[in-house]
Amino acid sequence: MSSLGITWNLWHGCHPISAGCQNCYVYRMDRAYGRDPCVVYRTSDFNLPLRRRRDSSYVLSPGQTVYTCFTSDFFLPEADSWRPEAWAMMRQRPDLHFFIITKRIDRIEEGLPQDWENGYGNVTLGCTAENNDRAAFRLPIFLNLPIRHRFIVCEPLLEAVDLWSYLSNKIEGVIVGGESGENARPCRYEWVLNIREQCVERGIPFTFRQTGSRFLKDGRLYRIPHRLQLRQARAAGIDFSGTAPVSPLLEEDGEEFGW
Repeated sequence: MSSLGITWNLWHGCHPISAGCQNCYVYRMDRAYGRDPCVVYRTSDFNLPLRRRRDSSYVLSPGQTVYTCFTSDFFLPEADSWRPEAWAMMRQRPDLHFFIITKRIDRIEEGLPQDWENGYGNVTLGCTAENNDRAAFRLPIFLNLPIRHRFIVCEPLLEAVDLWSYLSNKIEGVIVGGESGENARPCRYEWVLNIREQCVERGIPFTFRQTGSRFLKDGRLYRIPHRLQLRQARAAGIDFSGTAPVSPLLEEDGEEFGW
């Protein structure tokens, strides 16, 4: 997958369903602008993958990774009537790779298109597992679904999560990160390293995506500005390439920022 990427928020609005939703950045953003984050609506960018320029070329150039529905959940019930058209656009653009992350893993099967079979080659699905409770509920379902490309996303990481029994060759990688915002819950470095160790032992690619706003390392709490959270994680130098493709989500320029 290309490191070039674009966000495609084809619908907006969501509803909290687990502990990871407590300090959702979408809720924070909407409330700052006086909007109700629970109102789900189709956005003006709904048909973005099919838009063309005056010369008939696509606005989204071939080879891009399209981060899909990052201000909602792709499998939200309110979007059931829109989802078939979204799948159709993904079929029409096999030259793009669509990256979808969901907390509603139990709704995936009923939301798949009829021609899905074992998955579209240009779609990666990521399942969130912010704590052990959600890992135990979501990941067994996730592993038994017909998905060609899949990632586990432990973000925001809320505790030391045991992924050992879920790290099979069906998983192409694990992404870990802290929580952002003024009310962020701390992310502990030992939790991050523990998941990395599990991934290394299984040969699964591991990516430390971002530290979050409050990061605990060696007994010290660091408050890290938003603009440095990705860079700080990269500066840790703990990403592991494993034996499968590494997600393009972490292919960003890093810079040294000492703890």
